[in-house]
Amino acid sequence: MKQEVMLSNSQGYPPEDGMLFVRTSGIVTTMVQVPILALGLLVVALTIPAQISFGSTKSLDLTIYPDGSAHVFSEISANPFDPEYYVELFGTEIDNFVAEDENGFLLSGHIEGNIAVVETLGASSLKINYDTHDLISKQARIWTFNIDSSIDYTLLMPKNTVVVGMSNYPLSMQVIDEQSQLFLPSGPLELNYFFGISDPLHVENPPTESGLNSSIWYLFGGIVAAGLIAAFLIKRSKRAIPKVHLDAKQFEVIEKPLEAETIFKLKPDLRDDDKELINFISANGGQAFESELRKKFLQPRTTMWRAVKRLERYGIIEIEKKELQNLVKLRKNLEDEQ
Repeated sequence: MKQEVMLSNSQGYPPEDGMLFVRTSGIVTTMVQVPILALGLLVVALTIPAQISFGSTKSLDLTIYPDGSAHVFSEISANPFDPEYYVELFGTEIDNFVAEDENGFLLSGHIEGNIAVVETLGASSLKINYDTHDLISKQARIWTFNIDSSIDYTLLMPKNTVVVGMSNYPLSMQVIDEQSQLFLPSGPLELNYFFGISDPLHVENPPTESGLNSSIWYLFGGIVAAGLIAAFLIKRSKRAIPKVHLDAKQFEVIEKPLEAETIFKLKPDLRDDDKELINFISANGGQAFESELRKKFLQPRTTMWRAVKRLERYGIIEIEKKELQNLVKLRKNLEDEQ
């Protein structure tokens, strides 16, 4: 604001009555500029939080694994004009984090605590996949799953589990490949379960007296049949077996890779997606290229590579370079985990 102070005498001293004359020609202009400047500052203040705002979650699907970890898949709407997007994760112990845009293109990012900072590259929708160990705890035989979701979501339980406690009622439930899938409302949830029966949604009626008697007879008949079979086998084994002399040089012992069922018995804690990989490799003659696995299971390169490396750490498979590709082969015997 420009102001000119005019003194009333030429000697530079104020008049005896002490009055000053102020020229106010710039006051009107200044009064117009101040509101405009204030409005600009307000716009800037409102714009800054928008650049670090969190995305709006459109869908959320969770899968519980038998080892106590959980897989999280969420689809989040994003502003294509924001260079980075902040995604709140369930927990801080995160593995196998993968972010994609709506076309399946991998996006880079990093994790800070329970926040993932993803570079959107103009994406209008983000697909987030990761594993976490912070949602499930165990005490004795009881496993406890805790979550607080802002939207309704699906929860896929492991096989052979029974739910013994739940803080919220599910909106619906169904069985998919012998696994219970619950559709749950938003809000906090505590779910208690344990492993034990084959169909957690099926509760059999208690047996009647006649049914109990029938079961006893069936059990007795089974014991008798088992005894007869055992006696027959023992008697047969006592027969003289003719000795055959074989020349070891005429035969070449070829070790075959372990069958899938044998691996599952030796490694009972494998994840379901790992079992599907092993089944496919076993049915393919015990080996398959990594590109074939990605094509079969529709997985991006990063996710499949992590799955293959996980099986290698378990000592189940070995990776061999062939024709500039990764050849995944089942081992002929299991090795200890590295």
